[in-house]
Amino acid sequence: MKSTLIAFSCFIFPTAIVFAQPKVENLGNAINSEYNEINPVISPDGKTLYFGRVSHPQNAHGQEGSQDIWFSEWQNSQWSLAKRMTPPLNKEEYNCAYSVTPDGNTLLIMGAYDRGAYETRGFSFSKRTVNGWSAPSKLNIPGLEGMSKGEYMCGFLSNDGKTLLMAFSEKKRSTKDDLYVSFLQKNGTWTKPQTLGVEVNTDDFTETTPFLASDGATIYFSSDRPGGQGSNDIYYTKRIDKTWKRWSKPVNLGPAINTDGYDAYYAIAAAGDYAYMVSKKNTLGKGDIVRIKIKSDEPSAAPIVPAPDPVALVSGKVVDTKTGKPIDARIIYENLADGTEVGTAQTDPRTGEYKIVLPKGVKYGVRAVAKDFIAEAQSIDLTNMKGGFQEVNGTNLTLVPIEINAVGVLNNLFFDTGKAALRPESNAELDRMVLTFNENPGLVMEIGGHTDNVGTDAANLKLSQERADSVREYFIGKGIEPDRVQSKGYGEAKPKATNDTEEGRQINRRVEFKILKK
Repeated sequence: MKSTLIAFSCFIFPTAIVFAQPKVENLGNAINSEYNEINPVISPDGKTLYFGRVSHPQNAHGQEGSQDIWFSEWQNSQWSLAKRMTPPLNKEEYNCAYSVTPDGNTLLIMGAYDRGAYETRGFSFSKRTVNGWSAPSKLNIPGLEGMSKGEYMCGFLSNDGKTLLMAFSEKKRSTKDDLYVSFLQKNGTWTKPQTLGVEVNTDDFTETTPFLASDGATIYFSSDRPGGQGSNDIYYTKRIDKTWKRWSKPVNLGPAINTDGYDAYYAIAAAGDYAYMVSKKNTLGKGDIVRIKIKSDEPSAAPIVPAPDPVALVSGKVVDTKTGKPIDARIIYENLADGTEVGTAQTDPRTGEYKIVLPKGVKYGVRAVAKDFIAEAQSIDLTNMKGGFQEVNGTNLTLVPIEINAVGVLNNLFFDTGKAALRPESNAELDRMVLTFNENPGLVMEIGGHTDNVGTDAANLKLSQERADSVREYFIGKGIEPDRVQSKGYGEAKPKATNDTEEGRQINRRVEFKILKK
């Protein structure tokens, strides 16, 4: 049985560019063995590697053709000794992890499971819990079972959790797979798979093991089409528009990556510094996992092979503003320009920590969601992101308990300097507060406006009142009863930080909510 994986990365380079010979590094006997290692899945933060190990005596079904999921962690600048994943995973004879979300808390695995029991071919999620991984639960993808008739199937989940790439054949017992895509809808269901089209798929050859780069637009895949180094080679293509039907002509990665053997399972971490794949040359066993340095240490140097388009890896913790304790929460990030939800993530239920990958070019609003709390959202502006990959650590998200006298800040409200009119990018923050009002019919709030100490007391008091009034009027315009929203301007009277620095003054220029009734 064949298994596969995918991942994230990007940047399209013209085929005329000649890349330097990359360094190929065998990951050694901490990961590789005398048995066959396949399907490397690198977490976007580059710190956990999942892979398949075939016919190992420790596998659930022993040495007779079994395949289990194993993993290794990057610790002290080296990979730890690989461990086999424990139940409820690895229950069947053939097991495979196809991808892991940036937060590290959801695995896409092979097979459709109902309450942990295998039903048929397809895909399932297993989620991290306080006590370990959950029993796999299937993704209900309409039409998939009837469409997929070949011998193999593999898939990959995008970093934002909204797009599922698949490889399968619509012909019985065929090894000639094509690439398909399914989308998560607002009601939680998936769309029927649609082909990626003739720019990517061929009639007489196979396209398999897709990996979606962190930009959400570049796909790496394996194909045996003519013009390669031999057998299957790794190719890449880039989505031209938002339809997922128009693609650039696939480009072979060339002899820097591909060999005269079977090349597949190509994956890249969000940093875009290393690619991971399987090699059958100079191995410890039948097939080994290798790491390929694809980005030069010199910023001005030419790329070694096509590298990912830069993204930001954002991490932090979700905490309760009252207790300071971590909270298990859902993370939502949206495009502040139009209020559309871009993606979701989940905190580690044990620590409240989260990680998300954000493509450049967008100003994002990021917030946590948990029952009986109101979020203090944060904004992350990547519209002018320069340079390469960035790590944004310590972006903590706070949740305000819905309790009388609890106070929070509406961080993602935007005004022009010295003015009270709300700018359009404020709508996403305001609309989720409208939703909070609707979900809590007894909720009554005061909206408080605050300024720094620049200007006169009278001018600051007037501006703060007008800004608070603008927020109140927005809520009323959305159907919230006027007696549920009060507004008050405090001017510069209640600073939260020093006014001696620009950073402090920015903190003091704020709009707060205070819960009066619930």
